[in-house]
Amino acid sequence: MTDTGQTPKSRAPSGLFKRVALGLGAAVAVLGVLYGTMPQIGKESAGACAASADAARRIAPYARGEVASLVVAKNPTPAVPIAFDGPDGARLGLENFRGKAVLVNLWATWCLPCRAEMPALDRLQAKLGGDAFEVVTINIDTARLERREAFWKETGLSSLTFYSDQKADVFQTLKRAGKAVGLPTTLLIDSKGCEVGVMAGPAEWDSEDAVRLVSALLDK
Repeated sequence: MTDTGQTPKSRAPSGLFKRVALGLGAAVAVLGVLYGTMPQIGKESAGACAASADAARRIAPYARGEVASLVVAKNPTPAVPIAFDGPDGARLGLENFRGKAVLVNLWATWCLPCRAEMPALDRLQAKLGGDAFEVVTINIDTARLERREAFWKETGLSSLTFYSDQKADVFQTLKRAGKAVGLPTTLLIDSKGCEVGVMAGPAEWDSEDAVRLVSALLDK
């Protein structure tokens, strides 16, 4: 996508997302502070993501409207290593997705905002998912696991792949790294494995704002 210098059109948040706006604003503020206070990474790690700064600058103008809560990294760094299970139970990590951009979303069935945004994430995957991009939603329920399958079927999710972490270690890992303060938590990672943005709280992920944001990351 070529940046024309024009401000992208946006919409104001609606529905459920208006009702969580105050809490979301506080969470975003916390993430902003964490971004500024976490220890600086070494030159070698920073250099590994130097080229990703262009991607971050490309998406920054599109972090508005329905995805205004995305905190875009000024200096992208390697994504925090996390591990989770695939649909067949095989252990996976972000390295398994290297070469494609990913939107990593942590959710649980007991999290109402998570449940509300899952259909939109499913539609985003249906629209933009492929060899260059994937929505990776990771369930972190640790009890009454039968609720996950019931929710998946009731909601009619058909484009997403079911990823999970029954110990919720992935959340604790991101929390310690200053990337997560609650659920849902979303990370935007480019094809080089570098984190270019993080969001606390839900979003309308199938909105025009979100599609423009992801398309900008993919340079479409």
